[in-house]
Amino acid sequence: MTIPVSPSHGTLRPLGLSEVTLKPGFWQRRQEVNRTATLAHIEHWLEKAGWLGNFSAPPDERRGREFADSEVYKFLEAMAWELGRHPDPELEVRYQKIVARVAEAQEADGYLNTNFGRPGQQPRYSDLEWGHELYCYGHLIQAAVARARTSGSDQLVDVAVRVADHVCDVFGPGGIASVCGHAEIEPALVELYRVTGNARYLEQARLFVERRGHQILDDIEFGRAYFQDDMPVRDATVLRGHAVRAVYLASGAVDVAVETGDTELLDAVAGQWSNTVARRVYITGGIGSRHQDEAFGDDFVLPPDRAYSETCAGVGSVMLAWRLLLAQGDPRYADLIERTLFNVIATSPSDDGTRFFYTNTLHQRVLGTEPPADELVPRAASTLRAPWFSVSCCPTNLARTFAGLAAYLATYSDEGLQIHQYAAASIRAAGIGLEIDTDYPVSGRVSIRVTASPAEEWTLTLRVPHWADGATVDGEPVTPGLVHLRRRFAPGDTVVLDLAVRPRLTAPDPRIDAVRGCAVVERGPVVYCAESVDLPEGVAVDALRLDADGGLADRDGGVEVTCHVSPPVDGAWPYGPARPAGDGSERVPVMLRPYHDWASRGPSTMRVWLPLGE
Repeated sequence: MTIPVSPSHGTLRPLGLSEVTLKPGFWQRRQEVNRTATLAHIEHWLEKAGWLGNFSAPPDERRGREFADSEVYKFLEAMAWELGRHPDPELEVRYQKIVARVAEAQEADGYLNTNFGRPGQQPRYSDLEWGHELYCYGHLIQAAVARARTSGSDQLVDVAVRVADHVCDVFGPGGIASVCGHAEIEPALVELYRVTGNARYLEQARLFVERRGHQILDDIEFGRAYFQDDMPVRDATVLRGHAVRAVYLASGAVDVAVETGDTELLDAVAGQWSNTVARRVYITGGIGSRHQDEAFGDDFVLPPDRAYSETCAGVGSVMLAWRLLLAQGDPRYADLIERTLFNVIATSPSDDGTRFFYTNTLHQRVLGTEPPADELVPRAASTLRAPWFSVSCCPTNLARTFAGLAAYLATYSDEGLQIHQYAAASIRAAGIGLEIDTDYPVSGRVSIRVTASPAEEWTLTLRVPHWADGATVDGEPVTPGLVHLRRRFAPGDTVVLDLAVRPRLTAPDPRIDAVRGCAVVERGPVVYCAESVDLPEGVAVDALRLDADGGLADRDGGVEVTCHVSPPVDGAWPYGPARPAGDGSERVPVMLRPYHDWASRGPSTMRVWLPLGE
């Protein structure tokens, strides 16, 4: 089946891309832009930057960072999911040509890396802290899994199997008893086990998970927590260190736990997830508040203007929450997936799919500079979306996510079918057919029409988001959580879910010092922000103080609020007597826009958290 994640058992079972099809709407537009524009854009840059050429270039001509191979593999994964979703002969030819280039670089024993092991390069596995060899293998294997599930075995699958066998030979019992500084091989090996049935791959993934945290890797300036090598996975109580590494490792640990029946390991990761969400996640769902090491900060350290909130970390967060949802069925996981999709994943790419945010700040203090269309830019230095980065992990990660996005909408179980994310879509699974019509999140009405149904009773389960007080199903009030509708459905039956999509004010936990005394405007799952392009002339974003009693009004795709505009007090010292925030200020209407659209109209200053006026 065309499924990105396919556990052998769990509370819920995923549906594949052949069973869920997006219809015109918020997510289908982004998926189509990905197919028609982003894939070609990525391929152009992989060639231009020389990262594709590395597979045939002499060692002394290799270009890019040590992990550049992985971007080619993530691109192949995106192509594989797209070809499974939308067959395209021209895209198929491009895919096969790239696979042939990759295969040509594989060595006789299965080793495959353009940065190590050749004349003039460092020896194989001589830098496990930073070399990313196993990390690159992980993305290669995941690309092959995508191909196997959409088209069957081919040259890429053969390459990946040889790589996996090599990894087991070198890092298995009696081999190198270490791990990669960047987790990723772990979930990949489990998925390859699920495809091939070769238990050797599952055992190797288990070994990697169990080895982590025993101070195997060399210590570094950021500490071993950066690699999650400071304590065993089972002993940790919260996600920490480099954010992408953390969620990739946790995803692999969930996969291992599910396949081996290790409830202790599963519960440990679920507990880490819960504590992280309670203390270390931004209002957007973004993770990672430290630029220096792209890492989680301490509890409640979530400064908006220093939010790193890497796009790849958002992708990894969705990967982890989805695995936990399948394993345990708790709707909190789907709530975070929704928040992250709408406010991180949807924020990164431009409308035309050819520019991207690497990091996702929540407060832009100065006007950004439009990056050149034909130059690589530093990853964290871009204040506007850029076409390509010297580290371009995010565009390729987005591409594979959008290509497989429909798989995150719904699941099934022995009881029936569950809908977790709301989008216009067609579902055909387990003898059930549904047509979902909605313009969500513009409005909260979701109409679900049954087009096929078994004769016996089954349960349709709907997630009511935690923010949706006042929701109804067929006019009857329901509370946030899960609504189970068990009956004998017949073709033509319709269920209407109405979610209370309206503007609301959200306050932070007072322990988040950086935004104490502020509020965010949310509407449904979407976070809103103030942008300088929407303000009266001469009014700065940082002068705004939100009038909490001024009302919130839907206006032309935005939310209109009332703000005090505090006059600037310039002097030789930026401190003075305390005074009410509204003292001496004028009141002006301000239009807030969805955060995922910010900087779409050119350079702007922006803030999500608005100080409250008096």
